[in-house]
Amino acid sequence: MATFLYKLGRLAFRRRHFVALIWVALLTLAGVGAASAPAAGNTSFSIPGTEAQKAFDLLEQRFPGMSADGATARVVFKAPKGEKMTDAVNKATVEKTVKELRSGSEVASVADPYTGHAVSENGTIAYASVKYEVSGMELADSSKDALTDAAQDARDAGLTVEIGGDALSATPETGSSEIIGIAVAAVVLVITFGSLLAAGFPLLTAIIGVGIGVCAITALASALDLGTTTSTLASMIGLAVGIDYALFIVSRYRAELAEGREREDAAGRAVGTAGSAVVFAGLTVVIALVGLSVVNIPMLTKMGIAAAGTVAIAVLIALTMIPALLGYAGRRIKPAGQKSKLLGGGRTPKKPGRPNMGTRWASFVVRRPVAVLLLGVLGLGAAAIPAASLELGLPDDGSQPTSTTQRRAYDLLSEGFGPGFNGPLMIVVDAKDSADPKAAFAEVGDEIKGLKDVVTVTPAAPNKAGDTATITVVPDSKPSSTTTEDLVHAIRDKGADIARKTDSQVLVTGSTAMNIDVSQKLNDALLPYLALVVGLAFLLLIVVFRSILVPLKAALGFLLSVMAALGAVVAVFQWGWLSGLMNVEETGPVMSMMPIFMVGVVFGLAMDYEVFLVTRMREAYVHGEKPSQAVVTGFKHGARVVTAAAVIMMAVFSGFIGSSESMVKMIGFGLAIAVFFDAFLVRMAIVPAVLALLGKRAWWLPKWLDRALPNVDVEGEGLRAHTTPEEEKELVRA
Repeated sequence: MATFLYKLGRLAFRRRHFVALIWVALLTLAGVGAASAPAAGNTSFSIPGTEAQKAFDLLEQRFPGMSADGATARVVFKAPKGEKMTDAVNKATVEKTVKELRSGSEVASVADPYTGHAVSENGTIAYASVKYEVSGMELADSSKDALTDAAQDARDAGLTVEIGGDALSATPETGSSEIIGIAVAAVVLVITFGSLLAAGFPLLTAIIGVGIGVCAITALASALDLGTTTSTLASMIGLAVGIDYALFIVSRYRAELAEGREREDAAGRAVGTAGSAVVFAGLTVVIALVGLSVVNIPMLTKMGIAAAGTVAIAVLIALTMIPALLGYAGRRIKPAGQKSKLLGGGRTPKKPGRPNMGTRWASFVVRRPVAVLLLGVLGLGAAAIPAASLELGLPDDGSQPTSTTQRRAYDLLSEGFGPGFNGPLMIVVDAKDSADPKAAFAEVGDEIKGLKDVVTVTPAAPNKAGDTATITVVPDSKPSSTTTEDLVHAIRDKGADIARKTDSQVLVTGSTAMNIDVSQKLNDALLPYLALVVGLAFLLLIVVFRSILVPLKAALGFLLSVMAALGAVVAVFQWGWLSGLMNVEETGPVMSMMPIFMVGVVFGLAMDYEVFLVTRMREAYVHGEKPSQAVVTGFKHGARVVTAAAVIMMAVFSGFIGSSESMVKMIGFGLAIAVFFDAFLVRMAIVPAVLALLGKRAWWLPKWLDRALPNVDVEGEGLRAHTTPEEEKELVRA
């Protein structure tokens, strides 16, 4: 592989006009496709295999036009102090608002507070329930505007009005976060390379790659039912790996120049060596993202595949466009250790010949491997302790900032009707095979009334055929509490007993039950997903490093960093540690998607650092250095670049911590702290300590396996055929 990539790098360097034209043409083609593609709404949301989804599907069949999974809104009214909602003036205002709400084109139904018993016992709070024909993710902006306008008219009349439900849900804006990440990346790259031009190449190629990927997703959004969250994830991951991969190759190019290579040869060798690491690092990210399909949530599968496609584009751009740009730059790109004149180049260093910080740190670790290993493992283990108390759930309006209307509506409903009113459960009774459907409906209602934590059970509402009915159950506890989750399981257990007695089927659904089912599905899929991703990557790393222990160490180190990051997330968002600093207004269960999402994204980025850092060690070892010296050499050439890449990733992810959305804030913090743990504690401390302790055994591989594995030559041993004897002697001395 190294030889093939070497030739590819030289070809791209020589034919730079052709290569640049191809990528500009692809970007233009994707942009035109995105501009001319039909407008697509947000992706539909379904969770195959869950009881809540089965109930939704059944309701669609038995209650035509009911729109069981349609968006809902609760317009909550509160009377001025000293007044009641039953006063004539206030009642007239509410009835006028209800009339406005019913005029919406996508509105299925609106329940009047006064005919639907939706006024609190003390008479100060009331609400109108709005049901839409489409889901919250597909609701048109015009419908949302009509909803907010109707509420504003009621406010102008003197009432306090807030809107809850999923009708106003929107995808968080992340543009400013990306700009912050790019700005920090630019500063770090300039410091790393000492050159504005060299720093600009990774940013330029990453932006082009993300542009092609996002435009392609937009162009295919209608045909493949892709939503805005798909392009958001693709842009975040594509930007991250795009900068990393280009950074690795530009850094290696400058190192080759410092050894006296001609520029075309240096570009070829940079792509042949660092490019090989980029290919395999990219493959691990693709495996992690495509592996999300094992969860069997269609939206998550599409997001993973789209992001994997963007990563593949980032790899191809790094291998071809970077050497082409290096060809355009010519002598303006300085060898490693030299800065441009604008940034202080040409000055005599104060301490010539002094080892860089990476070399000094690696030398220290090699001398004290046991102490460094113990401190690293104990530190990560301590950070992981809170993960033992991990509680999973999905965010609801109660986790929103108090500045939002959804949160204020949530609080008003809790005040007027109790906390469980914000998460009612819908019980669907399928009595098609029952001899007495009415008796089955009544028995289900009576059985549920006797359960703990139940406040209200409404009478059964059958369909026209009389074979299916819905029952609404209001819990005594808030939707995200473990008590409500226990109630859902209790109803399902009771439903199994009723089914045997009455030949009917009892299903629990609604947004609260759906959240519980999604959390359980993600939790059940975590171990299979982890086994798949780590297992495939383990096999891939065996091929890359031609070793058993090095990939094993890489996988175990990754697990340590992920557990420590999950522990930090639990401490902040569940326990409330440093919640003020992070502006976390409401603590509660960790988002159920967080563990599996963190495993996928962080594993890919962690393997980037592992492959790039350890391949330099492997390269030095294969070229004749002792194992301990190879560790130092790997850090000499790779530590600065890996540090820069990690800081850039932390900056990109940290930008999301400032979001008002608790879910986005949690993802940003979790990924940023995970990159910190993995890059600086695992890859920079535990990895060299383990390799120093293992010595030659780190690179051991059974002879039969060595013969069976393909020789991908990531360390560039095959490039010696393109090295003169004089150059080879000089490289050995270096």
